[in-house]
Amino acid sequence: MIFESIKEFGEEMRLFHSEVNHRLYYSLGCHLKKEKGKWGAEFKVWAPNAKDVSVVGNFNDWDGSKHRMFFNGYHGVWSIFIPNIKEGDIYKYEITSQEGRVFLKSDPFAFYSELRPGTASIVKDVTRPYNWEDDDWLEKRSNWNPFENPMNIYEIHLGSWRRKPESEIVKIDKPDLEKTQDELKAESGFLDYREICDKLLPYILEMGYTHVEIMPLSEHPLDGSWGYQAVGYYSMTSRYGDPDGFKYLVNEFHKAGIGVILDWVPGHFCKDAHGLLKFDGTPLYEYPDEWRSENKGWGTANFNLASPEVRSFLISNAVFLFDIYHIDGIRADAVSNIIYLEYGQPEVRGLKNKYGGDEDLEAIEFLRLLNEIVFAEFKNPLMIAEEATAWPLVTRPAYVGGLGFNYKWNMGWMNDMLKYMEMDPVYRQYHHNLITFSLMYCFSENYILSLSHDEVVHGKKSLLDKMFGRYEDKFASLRMFLGYMFGHPGKKLNFMGTEIGQFMEWRFYEELEWKMLKYPMHDSIKTYVRDLNKLYKREKALWEQDTTYDGFEWVDHSNYQESIISFLRKGKDEKDFLLFVCNFTPVPHFNYLVGTKLLVDYEEVFNSDRDIYSGTNILNSGVIKPKLQNVNGIPYSLELNIPPLSTIILKPKFKEETKEESQEKESKIIEKIKKLDNITK
Repeated sequence: MIFESIKEFGEEMRLFHSEVNHRLYYSLGCHLKKEKGKWGAEFKVWAPNAKDVSVVGNFNDWDGSKHRMFFNGYHGVWSIFIPNIKEGDIYKYEITSQEGRVFLKSDPFAFYSELRPGTASIVKDVTRPYNWEDDDWLEKRSNWNPFENPMNIYEIHLGSWRRKPESEIVKIDKPDLEKTQDELKAESGFLDYREICDKLLPYILEMGYTHVEIMPLSEHPLDGSWGYQAVGYYSMTSRYGDPDGFKYLVNEFHKAGIGVILDWVPGHFCKDAHGLLKFDGTPLYEYPDEWRSENKGWGTANFNLASPEVRSFLISNAVFLFDIYHIDGIRADAVSNIIYLEYGQPEVRGLKNKYGGDEDLEAIEFLRLLNEIVFAEFKNPLMIAEEATAWPLVTRPAYVGGLGFNYKWNMGWMNDMLKYMEMDPVYRQYHHNLITFSLMYCFSENYILSLSHDEVVHGKKSLLDKMFGRYEDKFASLRMFLGYMFGHPGKKLNFMGTEIGQFMEWRFYEELEWKMLKYPMHDSIKTYVRDLNKLYKREKALWEQDTTYDGFEWVDHSNYQESIISFLRKGKDEKDFLLFVCNFTPVPHFNYLVGTKLLVDYEEVFNSDRDIYSGTNILNSGVIKPKLQNVNGIPYSLELNIPPLSTIILKPKFKEETKEESQEKESKIIEKIKKLDNITK
C-alpha cells in the first residue's frame, strides 16, 4: 500500500483541500523510508489535472516509463515508492498534461536542489534529528518580550558579504550546462554556510548586533533576483552548501545569543519552466485568470491565495522554516502587493472586491491565518511585514481586525529621512516636517526602522553617498543620521556595508569593499557604528518603551531655522532617560541652551563628532550643570556645545538620596544659581 495509514492521509488531505494543513512537508515530496523490508523513497506530488506522472532521475536514466506514479483521484495526489533510492540522488517529475504535452518539473517540496543552472531536485532528509545545541536560546526566546528588548538587525546577502579570494576560484573552460555540480561550486566564489558562519558570527558579536536578517535562501535560478524570485520554497539554496550547513549556522548563532531572521516571499514566484507555473499543465499555484496571476512589474506569477492548497503550501513553508531550521523570524516581502487587488498593476482599473474596495479579501485572510498558525505553533516568533502603505493594524491581532504581524518596516520614516538627508542643509529649514512627522504615527504600529538593501541599488547610491556635501560632510552626516535613527522609537535594521561607509552601490556579484577599511574615514565609521550598537544594547531607555509614547518626549521640535531637534528617550524607571540633540546642518553652535525639567547634573555619553570617529571633536566634557533659565517653557536649561552635523546624547547623573535630601539639594542649587545669575548681571 502506498500510504501507511489511509485514514491519517485522508485527514491530512482534507485539511489540505478545505482548511490549512500546516505541516504538509511531512505528507508531500520525497521521503526516505523502509517499505516491505526495503529502503528507498516515497514520492508524492499534487498534480490533480495531469494525465500521467512519473519520477525520473539518475537512478532510471531519466526514463519516464520505469517509475509511473499511482494516482489518487479523490485527493489529486500521485505517489510511488521506489526502492534503493538514497540521499544525493537527483530527480524530477515527468508530467503529461491532458493535452498530451510532456514536461519536467522540480519537486515543489524538495528539501535540496542542484546548483544553478541545474534544476533537478536532490533527495535529502532534513527532518531527521539534528544535534541542536540551542535549547538555552529557545528557552530564552520563549520568555522574551521583543517589544521591551533591544533589536538591532544586520541585513545581509550571503553571496556578497564575503567571497572566496580570486586565488581560490577555479575557472573551468566548459559551457555551464556541461559542468558538474562540484565544478560549478568550485568556480562560483561563494563561501559555504559553515565558512560564512565562522567569519560572520565573530563580526556580528564584535559589532554588537542582536539579529541577522538574511535575504531569501529559497532556491532560485537567477543570482540577480537576490532570491526574491524563488522556485524551491523548501530547498535552502545550494549556492552555499547543503541544508545541514544552514542548520550549523543557525545553531552557532543561537549558541552565541544572536537571532536569525529569513526574508520570505509569499506573494509571487518565478516563472521558470521547471517551477510552479502551470505545474500540471493548468494554473495550480497561480490564479486561473491571467490578469490576476501575471505580476508584470516583477515578471513573476502571483500565488493564488484564495486556494486552500496554496495556503497550505505557503503556511507549511513558514512553519517548516521555524520547525526544521529553528529560525527566529520571517520578514514577509512585498505585503502591499498581496493586500491590494490593483497594486503594481496600472493596466488594471476598476478591480474591486464584493464590498467595492481595493482590498484583496482572500489574501488578507491568508495573512491572518499565517500569523495565527505561526504564533500558535512557536513561542515569540518575529513576524515582520514589509508594507509600504498606510494600511492600518498591520501589527495587531486578527481578532481586532489586524493582519497579525508583530512588526512592520517603517517605510514612511525611511523615505522622509532619505529625502531630507539628500537635501542641501540650506533648504532643510523649509522641510523640517520630514524629521518630525514620523513621531505623529510611530506608535500606531510596532515598527522597525529599516535602511535596507532596496535603498542602495538601481542608481539610488549607497547610504553614505546619499548624504549631501563634501567627502567629510558625508561621513559626518551619516554618523549624525545613524545617531538620530538610534534615538528614534522603533527597532533598527541596517544593510551590510553601511557600517564601513561603502561608497559604491551594493553589487550582488562581488563582496563588500572591505579594502576601504584601510582608509581612516572608513575605519572610523566602523568604530562609530560598533560603539553606537553597544550603547543601544546597554541603555534600556532606547528600547524598553519602544512602542508607547511613555518612551518618548519632545524637548524642542520647533527650531526649524537652525534645523536642530532635541528629545528624550525614556525607560520604565523615571530616572532612566537619555537626552538627544541632533544638528542637521554643518553650522556649530556654542552655548546653545536645551531645556530640562529636572535640576540634575548631566554628562555627555555619546557624541558623533568625536575625533576617534573622524569628527571635529567639539565636545561637552565633564559634568554639565543646569542653569535656572527657562527655555521653551521648560524651567531649567543646559548650556551645550553643538557640533556640526552631529548627534549628541546626554545622561542624567542621579545620586541615591532620600526625598528630603533631594528637596533640600534642589533648594540649595536654586539659591546658588540665583546668586550666580545676580553676579553675572
